[in-house]
Amino acid sequence: MIVTYPHMGYMWICVKAMLEYLGVEVALPPPTTKKTLLLGVKHGPEFACMPLKLNLGNFMEAAELGADTMVMAGGCGPCRFGYYAQVEHAILQDLGYRYDLVVLEPPEKHIGELLGKIRHITGNSSWRQVVKGINFGYKKAQAVDELEQMAHYARPREILRGATDRAFKTALAEIVAVRQPEELPVAAERAMAIMQSIKLDEHRQVVRIGIVGEIYTLLEPFANMDIEKKLGEMGVEVDRSIFLSEWINDHLFMGFGRNVRSSKEALQKAVAYLGHFVGGHGLETVGNTILYAEKGYDGVLQVLPFTCMPEIVAQSILPRISDDMGIPVMTLIVDEQSGEAGLVTRLEAFVDLLTRKKQLREGLA
Repeated sequence: MIVTYPHMGYMWICVKAMLEYLGVEVALPPPTTKKTLLLGVKHGPEFACMPLKLNLGNFMEAAELGADTMVMAGGCGPCRFGYYAQVEHAILQDLGYRYDLVVLEPPEKHIGELLGKIRHITGNSSWRQVVKGINFGYKKAQAVDELEQMAHYARPREILRGATDRAFKTALAEIVAVRQPEELPVAAERAMAIMQSIKLDEHRQVVRIGIVGEIYTLLEPFANMDIEKKLGEMGVEVDRSIFLSEWINDHLFMGFGRNVRSSKEALQKAVAYLGHFVGGHGLETVGNTILYAEKGYDGVLQVLPFTCMPEIVAQSILPRISDDMGIPVMTLIVDEQSGEAGLVTRLEAFVDLLTRKKQLREGLA
């Protein structure tokens, strides 16, 4: 069995660590590129959202590396993602790829089935080893998320342009190189020391933007055209509303992790504007927009793939929150037709608006 799974940001680091620790052979798809997208667009349904097309391209490229077992997350509710694994598998079968499909359903509704699928993938590993492997992957996700947060803070304040990106690449390599759980704490300390060595201008005025939206387009830099990096270079400190380790804690560990930001507060805040589940991260988008306004952020940016139903529902509510709470909100919709130049123009205009508003507000204070 040679296992593969699609890219979603830096998820590959923690999943690869977990599987290889448990003795599973992994064929990691190449980094997502325009070629990946073109493969998915060519063979996927036109009306499907961008994540399906990119996932499909990932699986096609991984097959060329010898992968024979595809692992995908499942889901429930109005979001179509829950059925994408079956759709992608059927398309791949029609194209002549012979993949075995393993779908990992949400544990809160299918815990027995999930454990059975994990046993199928990991083979002879004991449950003790499996738990240790899952924890190893989770700790790697936490370490990577912490590095990302440090990069979000440093990028708009860096004295030497590009220093944050270079440091982040080096720090990330420290985490990737770890093969055993006991080695991770020391590697994480080295990685954080690398990020802390970036020379910053702590007195520089920066704009703060909270980023909300659909999880895949938030976490996958190719899908959002490196929006966090672009904003940082424009002098913006970003805070992403979803980090992988937080999602794992909420949905796999049922929120039992300590000192981990949870989506519960956002879900509670959303009730005032949206009183029922709409699938995906629609409720979280509404609730986190409210939280960012309460925390004094200068603006909120919603990112979603074209035709994403839960985020379309949330998008229709955000203008009211913007009016009620006085926080500017902009929505960016991405698909295979999106162009980088248009994205940059919109971001520059939004950042300029927020900067002028911030200067005016502070001038009157």
